[in-house]
Amino acid sequence: MSIQAQSSIQLDNERTRVTEWRFPPAAETAYHQHEYDFLVVPLTSGKLKIVGPDGSQRIKEISTGKSYSRQAGTEHNVINMSDYELVLLEIELLK
Repeated sequence: MSIQAQSSIQLDNERTRVTEWRFPPAAETAYHQHEYDFLVVPLTSGKLKIVGPDGSQRIKEISTGKSYSRQAGTEHNVINMSDYELVLLEIELLK
């Protein structure tokens, strides 16, 4: 049984949704597809495993405050590969 990452919506209006994600060690989001373009702002540094729709895997190093973006339609499962909690903000661009 997998450990689920915990999400908490901090802001949700007609233009943006901001979600805080907390990943205990080995926690994952479960496979999902993003409906909107989005930005990620890591609040901690560490390693994530990204599993694609075809089962491909890659490790992404994230660094505190080093933002990155992805487009709508992105499909993946995200898993914390660090031995400590990782925290990030996901900012969805709804319009």
